[in-house]
Amino acid sequence: MKFHKDGSRPMSGTTVFVFGSNLAGRHGSGAARAARENYGAEYGKGVGRTNQAYAIPTLNGDLKKLSLSAISVHVSNFLAYTLLHPELEFFVTRIGCVLAGYSNSEIAPMFKAFPDNCSFAEEWKPFLEEVKV
Repeated sequence: MKFHKDGSRPMSGTTVFVFGSNLAGRHGSGAARAARENYGAEYGKGVGRTNQAYAIPTLNGDLKKLSLSAISVHVSNFLAYTLLHPELEFFVTRIGCVLAGYSNSEIAPMFKAFPDNCSFAEEWKPFLEEVKV
């Protein structure tokens, strides 16, 4: 599994920036704003891929946090997308851990089964790497 430093940005044309969004697609701050300004995330589209960005909703349309089970469904849909697109690299930010207010330990384990074409924030390393004895 690959990890990246928070604040670093992907450089390749085949890299997709994965960020936490809201269902209304108002990409106004944080990683969502970076996705809109730098990777072509479409304003008004809060789920899925647009250009070099992929939105995983963690907030509803009224900017209230989604349940962990609702987020998990969107993460599963994203997993299916990564498996269908092995030619792409996915740069996954700490979705749900800032505006939605979830902890790394609540969100990161949802990504445990992801393929090698995904990289994750260093902060998620303890929750995604297998402990070797």
